[in-house]
Amino acid sequence: MTSGKINVSVENIFPLIKKFLYSDHEIFLRELISNGTDATLKLKHLTSIGEAKTEYGNPIIEIKIDKEGKKLHIIDQGIGMTSDEVEKYINQLAFSGAEEFLNKYEESAKDSGIIGHFGLGFYSAFMVASKVEIFTKSFKDEPAAHWTCDGSPEFTLEPHTKTDRGTEIVLHIAEDSLEFLEEYKIRELLTKYNKFMPIPIKFGTKKEALPKPDDAGDDYKAEYIDVDNFINNPNPAWTKQPSELSDEDYKSFYRELYPSQFEEPLFHIHLNVDYPFNLTGILYFPKLGSDLQIQKDKIQLYQNQVFVTDNVEGIVPEFLLMLKGVVDSPDIPLNVSRSGLQADSNVKKISNYITRKVADKLKSLFNENREDFEAKWSDIKIVLEYGMLSEPKFYEKSGDFVLYPTTENKYYTLAELKEATKDLQTDKDGKLV
Repeated sequence: MTSGKINVSVENIFPLIKKFLYSDHEIFLRELISNGTDATLKLKHLTSIGEAKTEYGNPIIEIKIDKEGKKLHIIDQGIGMTSDEVEKYINQLAFSGAEEFLNKYEESAKDSGIIGHFGLGFYSAFMVASKVEIFTKSFKDEPAAHWTCDGSPEFTLEPHTKTDRGTEIVLHIAEDSLEFLEEYKIRELLTKYNKFMPIPIKFGTKKEALPKPDDAGDDYKAEYIDVDNFINNPNPAWTKQPSELSDEDYKSFYRELYPSQFEEPLFHIHLNVDYPFNLTGILYFPKLGSDLQIQKDKIQLYQNQVFVTDNVEGIVPEFLLMLKGVVDSPDIPLNVSRSGLQADSNVKKISNYITRKVADKLKSLFNENREDFEAKWSDIKIVLEYGMLSEPKFYEKSGDFVLYPTTENKYYTLAELKEATKDLQTDKDGKLV
């Protein structure tokens, strides 16, 4: 028998990363902002437990485009790195600083919201960049560092004069990826992937009107100033407790998710569980009627407020794909194949939980205001009837709230219908007599 270690040719790693790390190259921005978010949340945690002797302040992540220089800057004010840490976390492929941090502070940091796990996210930068630079200054009293790599296994690491805490990543955008120097493209990606990141994200400025002076005449012309433009909502509704939210808050969040949707949702279901897995979210029942041409892919999947996908088949039960809303779980990995996702044990538990939670909510709505439930029945029945046919666990619970209308527009549950008709007699052909 022969044993040994498998050799990896380093020269071949970067071409593989560039081509195969992610199916969609635009993911690079999500990954780099996620790293900046982790760096900031690490600092927040260390300051909270007294291990970082620095002010946390009000850190942000900033994205800058240098179109003339063909550079894209991602800047955070987080924990930063020393030269030794750059060697450890950047020069070792697939070594996850986030995972090491979570292991070190296992108990106290478990709810910190730190995202990264695999140690590959940073290298997604090379999918769009011909060269990458890192300028970083640790929260510790140590010199700043400057790391440079041109996509080959060679790098340089030297001291730098940076004085402010945090990390700036500079991507020298490759000729085949110049679209990522366009403001509209970056704004599109930030809105898609980072709309609800937990750290404020600044991208450029916007015009804001100054208040009109009290003594201004009728010919007053509004004056405008440039103010920082923050593109995300760091505290979306699903991260809050249901007791903190009013019905109007839920409706307002629905409009934030679907700004082009003019019709109000019929009702919502707030998901919130922390055992045996972590899951939060809000699902909305839109008005469906009997329209069978229902548009799917309206439920968005997040991992710690980072957008993953709007294809949630296998996670959300099939009959609920007609709903809208958000599901967020740190137990669903960011980087996994569709087949791997469907085989994941946590995913199956999550699907079963969502089924049960929806059934419990429907029963509650039915019991609290049956008249209102009956009024909405024609708009929701297609979902519930589909659920009864496709999900045994939902079928078991549905008898408490699924309705059967009569020709006289009266509604009965199955148990009520049996009770109402038990004294009716039929002849040998099954006809009423």
